[in-house]
Amino acid sequence: MSTITAAITAVGAYVPDFVLSNEVLEQMVDTNDEWITTRTGIKERRLLKESGKGTSFLAIKAAQNLLEKNNIDPLEIDLIIMATATPDMPVASTGVYVASQIGAVNAFAFDLSAACSSFLYGMSTAAAYIQSGRYKKVLLIGADKMSSIIDYTDRATCIIFGDGAGAVLFEPNSEGLGLQDEFLRSDGIGREYLKIDAGGSILPASKDTVENGQHFVFQDGKTVFKYAVSGMADVSEKIMQRNNLTHDDINWLVAHQANRRIIDATAQRMGLDESKVLINIQRYGNTTSATLPLLLSDFENQLKKGDNLIFAAFGGGFTWGAIYLKWAYNKQ
Repeated sequence: MSTITAAITAVGAYVPDFVLSNEVLEQMVDTNDEWITTRTGIKERRLLKESGKGTSFLAIKAAQNLLEKNNIDPLEIDLIIMATATPDMPVASTGVYVASQIGAVNAFAFDLSAACSSFLYGMSTAAAYIQSGRYKKVLLIGADKMSSIIDYTDRATCIIFGDGAGAVLFEPNSEGLGLQDEFLRSDGIGREYLKIDAGGSILPASKDTVENGQHFVFQDGKTVFKYAVSGMADVSEKIMQRNNLTHDDINWLVAHQANRRIIDATAQRMGLDESKVLINIQRYGNTTSATLPLLLSDFENQLKKGDNLIFAAFGGGFTWGAIYLKWAYNKQ
């Protein structure tokens, strides 16, 4: 009996129409296009501006895009994993609502939160459910409305983040394709360097927390950058060594789109040519849980069956890791 692996068999995505360019940001905060581009690689980002629409709206759109493109019946979905750092609301699961709205009434659903590593951790979780043999179709969605937690007077954070969503379908594979290995890490030392102070159980929302701007993202940029560069590069190199892969064996690096310099440092540690590095940070900025699936969507036509992909991410907390996956299909 052949071993069951968990392969990605379909991809979908959605980004809002509104474009926040560096030129517009120049009118909002003390910054400029050259400064932003040289330090981050970002030229523009997408924002969900419509009132009353949250992360679930983005996720539903991405899931529907996947289902429609691939002619998949939502009733066949067994499980939906909602990777996000910005759920619609604190208690009611966003993933459960998304499942109902797309007609996946036979699926159970839950949210998974690990900051910018949420989708990466979600890949591991989805694969485990598939490999258990109990589930055949697991929909993993990465979506974040980062504009809902960004202070657009804070030039340290407002230049970085955007809104977006991506989705992938995991299914069983008997050809040896799909997820091959993972190396996931976390360290609570990062708790103070990238966070939102208020709104949780330690510091519930109050008039004071709102007036003090404590519901917005705070980032110690230099510290996070230092840990992210070493963390993403270390795990990517580790997973290559563990699987006896050289830079010639790797077809694509699918790295979290937080900062172009972090991506470049990871690729250099892996010995990869720039042509093997998937990049779209210039278009979307850091969409947190959505960066990895958005890359897959944008470059789906270039991915070939049997290609070796290394996924890598780093997020607040700290959370980080790398996954080695063999691509399972050619786009028709």
